Amino acid sequence: MPITHQNLIELMSYALVLGGNRVMTSGSTGTNAAAIKGAMRADPNMLTVILPQTLERQPRESREQLSRVIHLVENSSNDHLSLGEASTLCNRQIISRCQQLICFAFHDSQTLLQTCQEAEEQRRLVTLFYFD
Repeated sequence: MPITHQNLIELMSYALVLGGNRVMTSGSTGTNAAAIKGAMRADPNMLTVILPQTLERQPRESREQLSRVIHLVENSSNDHLSLGEASTLCNRQIISRCQQLICFAFHDSQTLLQTCQEAEEQRRLVTLFYFD
């Protein structure tokens, strides 16, 4: 993902938190890392990161950032699953806790697009941005 996209996501996350919103995301590099960075800069207490698996199963480059997150939820019961399966369950957990979903995806991002559809079916407000 281009650095300009990451900067926009970080800025959006920062602004959302400054506006009094809680930000909830999953952990990893790219989009999630940018959202985490922006929220942490604004107010770390307004950020919750729900991991699809344990912290140890996350990419090495994101573990340092994630270790500083105050509200970090690990899903150790998903460690035996593939990352795709664990991510689907994680996304459902995020949907169950939120009122609005902002999603950044490519047109072939099946897991994320399915998450958006599930969120809409649960009457969540969904804003979808495409990278391609």
